[in-house]
Amino acid sequence: MKKESGIQDPELSIAIDIGGTFTDVVIADRDGTLFEIAKTPSTPLTPSDGFIDAVKQVMDLVSAKEKSIEVVLHGSTVVTNAILEGKLSKTALITTKGFRHVLEIGRAEIPREENLYGWIKPQRPVSPRDIFEVTERIKYDGSVVKDLEFASLENIIKIIGKESYSAVAISLLHSYANPIHEIKIKQEIEKSLPNVEVSISSEVLPIFREYERAMATVINAAVQPIVGNYVRQLENKLEDIKIKSPLYIMKSNGGIFPPEEASRFGAYMALSGPAAGMSGAAFIGELSGHKNLITIDMGGTSADIALVLDGKLQVSTEARINKQPLALPIIDIHTIGAGGGSIASVADNGAILVGPESAGANPGPASYNKGGVFPTVTDANLVLGRIPPHLLGGSVKLDVEAASNSIEEFVAKPLGTNIVEASLGIIKIVNETMHGALKLMSVERGLDPSDFVLAAFGGAGPVHGGDLMRLLSVNSLIIPRYPGILCANGLLATDLKYDFMITKLQRSDSFNFKLMDEAFNELNNKANKRLALDNIVPKKRKIVRLADFRYSGQGTELSVSFPLGKVNQQTTNVAINNFHKLHKQLYTFSDPEAPVELVNLRVQAFGLLEHIAPPIIKVTKERKPKSEKSRLAVIDQEIFEEVKVFDRDELCHGHVIYGPAIIDQLDSTTILLRKQKLRVDQFGNLLIKECLNDQ
Repeated sequence: MKKESGIQDPELSIAIDIGGTFTDVVIADRDGTLFEIAKTPSTPLTPSDGFIDAVKQVMDLVSAKEKSIEVVLHGSTVVTNAILEGKLSKTALITTKGFRHVLEIGRAEIPREENLYGWIKPQRPVSPRDIFEVTERIKYDGSVVKDLEFASLENIIKIIGKESYSAVAISLLHSYANPIHEIKIKQEIEKSLPNVEVSISSEVLPIFREYERAMATVINAAVQPIVGNYVRQLENKLEDIKIKSPLYIMKSNGGIFPPEEASRFGAYMALSGPAAGMSGAAFIGELSGHKNLITIDMGGTSADIALVLDGKLQVSTEARINKQPLALPIIDIHTIGAGGGSIASVADNGAILVGPESAGANPGPASYNKGGVFPTVTDANLVLGRIPPHLLGGSVKLDVEAASNSIEEFVAKPLGTNIVEASLGIIKIVNETMHGALKLMSVERGLDPSDFVLAAFGGAGPVHGGDLMRLLSVNSLIIPRYPGILCANGLLATDLKYDFMITKLQRSDSFNFKLMDEAFNELNNKANKRLALDNIVPKKRKIVRLADFRYSGQGTELSVSFPLGKVNQQTTNVAINNFHKLHKQLYTFSDPEAPVELVNLRVQAFGLLEHIAPPIIKVTKERKPKSEKSRLAVIDQEIFEEVKVFDRDELCHGHVIYGPAIIDQLDSTTILLRKQKLRVDQFGNLLIKECLNDQ
């Protein structure tokens, strides 16, 4: 792949993130002389149109030539939306005879929100009628008990072709230990049905637990045709406008991968968009000298919350998407229905409800005048003067009267109160919702929020960041320079990243270090082969080793770091001690004397790329920035007052602002509360702390 080499030294990089409301785009060069942003309305029905519109707009903005574009980076919600909306490709599952009901049986867990008074099974991505059994059997150690019976397979292939399935998932018992039968079935299907996409569990998720492995493989197969078609559309449209540079797509694990990998492993894009934002937040934390962050990305439809510990994003294999487990490596993100477009209403008991239903991009909040009639968080902020009556530099005008009328009809009148109090109620409820989610990701994991800095971004994050900082009792708040496009910006601070894993069940009293060492070497070899395909030279490669441990008898495990080098008693003890520490942090106890079980070995492979930061801004000797503007707003005294308004583009490194104040910019608005102090750093980030006085 010759094109990949261009990513090592790009002339101009374009990063595009497609959100539910807006598509964000950045164009930049590596030395910081050029860094421009833009936002365009998203096109949910045809996401590729929004993608190419964003590329054209940002290129026109800087008069860039097609040949000057060296790399295009993309974060997408295509897979997320397909899973959440249930718009998946018609998929068949082939499994071992006797295991047809693997998905229906699942785990002994009850989704409580839907099962207060009875048992309601979550709907599976494939129904039992779409599941076929093939005669074969492999043991847990990889030995073949019964050879694959081709006669049963031939009949299945005929049915798949007749029923016009678009994709096939193959998940056989113990295929993680020996994939030979899955590979043979895949070959036979591809030979007979070349237009059918095939996913095998030994490639998608080669670890034990048949339910999670089968589910991941089914989801991957079901999105494969969707992702493949989407990627082809992107590449064709880039080709149409004469851009021949390589395209890279964001993965849920915080890295990027090329289109051909995305087409094969679309499930790895399940949280592509949010992952880009979290990568951007981690990079901003690094630039500002903060290694421990609680991040919140509040956009138009939802808020995504994640942790950065010691400069590293936390990756989990216990994600759930639309109530289905997806045991792939995914940045540990907690998503709630709290965004600018979250709809407010009044319950029968007189309580204000905000979200999870959202007005989205179309029709949008009432103030958009696009057909939306229900009040939203954006409408409440507008009525209170917290955001200006226009967005995106005036290209999107907001109707204050329409917002007021909507809040009065659907919130104020039912409560018997006025519009201001109703709007404040909406803001307080959404803040408390986000506060609860922030506590879930910190306090309930044994972490003290006071040890962290809060990073608030997304179009709506900075509006609510000051309130959340105070509610959570963190010491500092960071508002990135471009908070509304940080997901796109984060794409410029990512690396190529691949995950490799293998199950090796062992107890601590009988560890086979030679076997563990061989397994890690096998994973390392796979990692280096993959990075070599991307033209990543050895000095630009980074290998991280992990191991999944549990106490003997436990049903779940924890993933911890495993030292590099030869596997022996010493290196293994380091990893086990890491497990004890993490277990105590999460569950308040550990038992160093209890036997420990090794479940999986993992390798994370990074192709290290040049990260592009926003350019350093102008330094000023003047402590106070000039403000000739103000507007009536309700900040933190529940009454309208004249509040100073600053243009963020005019702020310089060293400027200090005391609240109450409002900082407006193209992609967001920052609210500075009374007794809060703001300082501008060299990269244009806003660093906010509580202070004892107003000046």
